[in-house]
Amino acid sequence: MQLDEHLKTLGVSDSLYEVMLACADGIFHIRELVHVGTSGYAGTQNVFGEDQLKLDVASNDILMKQLSGVKSVDFAASEEEEIERRLHIDGEFSVAFDPLDGSSLVDVNFAVGTIIGIYPGGSFIGKKPSQMYSAMVAVYGPRTTLFITVKGKGVHQYVLTDGGFELQKESIQVAEEGKYFAPGNLRACAKNPQYKALVDYWLDNQYTLRYSGGMVPDINHILVKGKGIFTYPGYVDVPLGDLASSPARGDSADSPARGKLRLLYECGPMGFLIIEAGGVASDGVISIMNKPLEQLDQRTPFFAGSKKEVEKALEFFIMR
Repeated sequence: MQLDEHLKTLGVSDSLYEVMLACADGIFHIRELVHVGTSGYAGTQNVFGEDQLKLDVASNDILMKQLSGVKSVDFAASEEEEIERRLHIDGEFSVAFDPLDGSSLVDVNFAVGTIIGIYPGGSFIGKKPSQMYSAMVAVYGPRTTLFITVKGKGVHQYVLTDGGFELQKESIQVAEEGKYFAPGNLRACAKNPQYKALVDYWLDNQYTLRYSGGMVPDINHILVKGKGIFTYPGYVDVPLGDLASSPARGDSADSPARGKLRLLYECGPMGFLIIEAGGVASDGVISIMNKPLEQLDQRTPFFAGSKKEVEKALEFFIMR
């Protein structure tokens, strides 16, 4: 079954259907860029002060163009742009995206991806990930695959074939336990003894390391295998409760207290997928779905995957 047919069987509304297919078309074109496009730096920086690759800029342009053609899209926000764009007045949906997550891995030929969250119309400020209607995550690897979730409709995986995105696996579930670990931000162990103790626990208990350096392929592994944990705490030894309750301001570029992952562009949509598959996603204190967005570039610690694995991991940060 093709993506468009499957969305109909899921009971997706006509307006949301149009937005999701526009995003899928954008993903198809980004996939072509990743596979045959020119790498190298564009000579510009994004709002976070990170050097932009040519692929970052081109991928962003593709998705913005796709969404501009859908009149039900109100605002669009990209990790590559400083402000949210008003595409149409009073549109039913607003769409946030990271057009090419992990783009620095392209030159070494690792898998990268696209992350998309579809919200009710209006500005993103003040919204929570729990308000999302849908999340979509593409993985550009040896094959191009796509995960989608629509609230209450499960998580489903598609693979790109000559005929388009074809349903590969329906109603994906994440088990409560699973001894796979993907430890993002390992450099934090030098300043954060709680994280070092957690990593030692995984090693001592013979967990299997599955870490690529990219959030998309690491979350992809959890969804495909149906178990495991992904973590990305901050760099410093600060109680997670203090980080969760304060605005995401004042971090240094090299050692952000909340890590480098953004709530709007990365953790919200990824958390939505994991939770809809039966797992959990947390900032260390509350569900990532209940975390209000105070600014577009807001960072957050992130713990996601199998329920018992996340609970065990957070014990290391709670026991101080």
